Amino acid sequence: MAASLSTMALATAAKPPLLGPQILQIQSAHSTTLSLRSDQMFTAISIPSRRPSLPRVRSAGSPSHQEYETFPRSLKSRLAAGETLYGLFLLSASPTLAEIAGLAGYDYVVVDMEHGPGGISDALPCLRALAAAHTPAVLRLPEPSAVWAKKALDIGPQGIMFPMVDSPAAAAHAVSCCRFPPRGVRGSAHTVVRASAYGLDDGYLARCEEELLVMCQVESVDAVSEIEAIATVEGVDVIQMGPLDLSGSMGYLWDPGNKKVRQVLRELERRVLGLKKRQSEANAAAEGGSASLGGPYLGGFAMPHDPPEELKARGYHMVAGAVDVGLFRQAAAEDVRRFRRAEVEIGEEGHEDEKPRDESYWSE
Repeated sequence: MAASLSTMALATAAKPPLLGPQILQIQSAHSTTLSLRSDQMFTAISIPSRRPSLPRVRSAGSPSHQEYETFPRSLKSRLAAGETLYGLFLLSASPTLAEIAGLAGYDYVVVDMEHGPGGISDALPCLRALAAAHTPAVLRLPEPSAVWAKKALDIGPQGIMFPMVDSPAAAAHAVSCCRFPPRGVRGSAHTVVRASAYGLDDGYLARCEEELLVMCQVESVDAVSEIEAIATVEGVDVIQMGPLDLSGSMGYLWDPGNKKVRQVLRELERRVLGLKKRQSEANAAAEGGSASLGGPYLGGFAMPHDPPEELKARGYHMVAGAVDVGLFRQAAAEDVRRFRRAEVEIGEEGHEDEKPRDESYWSE
């Protein structure tokens, strides 16, 4: 077992300046600070510290029995504690963008295999990048099938999202895909897959189904009338609203902000949150019960006409604020517009006397 770092740790031995900068790393309980020092500069970078998804092995009574501790605060435990979680959809299947999203501080990242170009082999490097950034991953499946669920669960996400769940039977099927027989239909290779630390985690089977966050997307007219029945299926943890597909199902694909679509979404929200409130009250009334435990939690995706702050204010428990591709598109388009505006402004100045400029380079 690797020894953990103390409050003050790791300093390189002093070196002559010509041999390169000295590197100092100090880790506290809350952050890791990396400092680079040379004769010309001193730079300090503070990085929030979070624990990885598969930290050190712990012994469980015998040398042959070992378990891997998961995130000390999983998505499920944070929801049960009453937190509102803020996430990002990763459409690009880029491990680099996944890592950036994790380091930026998102509570979770949805690796999207439904609308993104990637499959399982593309999602795996993204999950590894997110684990390195100590950020939980949710995998959205291309379709609600046992085959896709099996392959997705084997690479070890904290959550799984099933699209187009239109009925309680479809919700029950989704839950069944996440459970081993006899409770479900998930195929087993737990002795060798990443989810069980490739078989090194002896406690995987005992906790995997309890810790997994099962999310069902409600995004069609058919699902609207069935919302209570879908949300109360045992094993469904989150009802995820799908505003774009719902608008298309209602005949307003090009107008997702249509008043009728917004009214249906508000009604769905009210009904799911009402179920959650009644469940919480029932838990609180039970001996030793907790008012916050248990679903159904409400998840949503922000839209231009419905920003993430408003979703949170209306009671959503999980809010996806953006898509990685959309963020890059917006930043790139704005960068080009800013440059074009500068070109026009420079051209309008004509041959006026140039203003004195700072002769130093920006890199200096």
